[in-house]
Amino acid sequence: MSDSRRTDAVLLLVALVWGSSYLSAQTATSALPVLVVLFARYALSALACLGLIAAGRGKERQRGTDFRLWTREEVRAGLPLGVTQAAVLVVETYGVAHTTAANAGLIISLTIVLTPLLDRAGHPGGLPPAFYAAAGVCVLAVGLLMSGNGFHAPRLGDLLMLGAALVRAVHVALVGRLTTGRPIRPLHLTTFQTVIGTALFLPAAAPDLPALVRADSGTWTQLLYLALFCSVFAFLAQTWAVQRTSASRASLLLGTEPIWAAAIGIALGGEHLTAFTALGATLMVTGTYWGQSVERAHRAAQAKVLAPAAPTRPIPEGSAPGPPLRP
Repeated sequence: MSDSRRTDAVLLLVALVWGSSYLSAQTATSALPVLVVLFARYALSALACLGLIAAGRGKERQRGTDFRLWTREEVRAGLPLGVTQAAVLVVETYGVAHTTAANAGLIISLTIVLTPLLDRAGHPGGLPPAFYAAAGVCVLAVGLLMSGNGFHAPRLGDLLMLGAALVRAVHVALVGRLTTGRPIRPLHLTTFQTVIGTALFLPAAAPDLPALVRADSGTWTQLLYLALFCSVFAFLAQTWAVQRTSASRASLLLGTEPIWAAAIGIALGGEHLTAFTALGATLMVTGTYWGQSVERAHRAAQAKVLAPAAPTRPIPEGSAPGPPLRP
């Protein structure tokens, strides 16, 4: 396998893992309270990240490098990002518990078109009309996904997933503002965020921790999968792959996450694909890809115009057109 194909395969695997996280979270929350699931996911992720840092510490000592667990810049960025990341997962996990895994994965992809609306630094003067047309397609798709077997009052889970998409867009935009141009190590920042999340969820989850201890092996398998694969592995694999390909190609491959979420929810979760949801899924994928391509082209055009006068701000990690950052 060539290097490019290997990189593409890793990015597709990350998208598949993220797409499967909705069904795993739904399964885990059916056995344990949501806050306990979130605490366990954060705590297990924090332990794994700290283990990776400890493993790398020996190599830094061998090179004679001064080791610091977290720098001042990482702490300054990590505190607000840890809080917003925890907020994303709270709303998202409660949403998954009250809707289908397929709907959850599709609706959360609205983040792709919401983020450029919040992070305006890369496109001064506003976005082109085509972007808003793409956003309109996504809004129509959400209405169809919420309709299920016919038009009715929106379900609580779908509304929560809409909120999660908005909060995640805020988080992604904040990542760009707090990390761009600063000497921040991705693994260390992620570790700090997981520690913050663990501390935030511990008090709320403490009364139900005995239920976590008594959880069966199937539930623990889902928790370990969410923590080690959907969080730690996916982030590190994404970072590794993005360094070896273009942002556009990474976005294209990682953008298949909602497709995997729908496919896994239907194939493994026993969910049903109605005409409304099929049309909504098609429009959502079409709208997000269209909006992403419009925003990418507009940003590139703005960069060419502004290049002689002043340097443009680098594209924040996780915002369109680059690969989406996922908590």
